[in-house]
Amino acid sequence: MAQLQKSIDKRNALIKATIELVNNNGFHATPMSKIAKMANVSPGTIYLYFENKQDLVNQTYIEVKAEYTKYAFANYNEDACVEKSFEVIWKRIADFKLKECEYAFFLAQCDNTPIIDEASRQEGIKHLQPLLDLWARGKQEGVIKPIDDYLLYAYSINPLSFLLTIQKRAAFTLSKNQIEEAYQAAWDSIKLK
Repeated sequence: MAQLQKSIDKRNALIKATIELVNNNGFHATPMSKIAKMANVSPGTIYLYFENKQDLVNQTYIEVKAEYTKYAFANYNEDACVEKSFEVIWKRIADFKLKECEYAFFLAQCDNTPIIDEASRQEGIKHLQPLLDLWARGKQEGVIKPIDDYLLYAYSINPLSFLLTIQKRAAFTLSKNQIEEAYQAAWDSIKLK
């Protein structure tokens, strides 16, 4: 049992080191040797858990995406009206991004660069299925604009990454009131009427 926990701890240390180094240095400036050193494991240990650097980053992405969506949909009630459901999900996403900045920055880098392979990206999208289902219901009910889900995401969810980035640079601090305003702008961008 202690050996299993030690193995889990090493893998988690590698994931944590990958997130930190990719966030600070980018994918290409993050060699496996640096990841191993930061995780306090030998470079060969990485290959017990991951095939290569791409596999390490892909699996890290999928795990972080799973944590993100688990948090985002924790209070979601699919029987509630579309607008209320979207508000709950959007505010949980905002809360996650503000509380889990390192995870949020890692996901933003992965979503905005080609460092994740297509299979892993599609696996990550599966975690968003409750939101996609909500948008489908909203389109069917005539509440949400009948446009592509990528456009809905770009206008309603992606602006949170921008706000997080400027907050991290200390150029702006989101107040509770501004989060409400940001939510309203997000909803207004996708609602039909």
